[in-house]
Amino acid sequence: MILEVAILTIRPGESAEFEHTFAEAQTIIASMPGYVSHQLLRCLETPDRYIFLVHWQTLEDHTQGFRQSPQYQEWKRLLHHFYEPFPTVEHYESVFNQTAQRGA
Repeated sequence: MILEVAILTIRPGESAEFEHTFAEAQTIIASMPGYVSHQLLRCLETPDRYIFLVHWQTLEDHTQGFRQSPQYQEWKRLLHHFYEPFPTVEHYESVFNQTAQRGA
């Protein structure tokens, strides 16, 4: 499994509209083959900045399956005009993973 990480900076004053539109757009990415999960996080210090995290089964599920699909064109139409500057997207693989132990 890989993690796609995108830092999204939204044009000032457009965050509420971005979040509303994202609520619609997220169904597109969630329907793609190889999709596992996603999370959108808003920065507390810089409210127009978000981190978008998407787990994919493989890198190719994102770079080829999603990015080269007709559904990606709709994703672009809905969301890309909100970004300034355009986000950097990187992919990560797990090296270590630990979860807190409860009730020890």
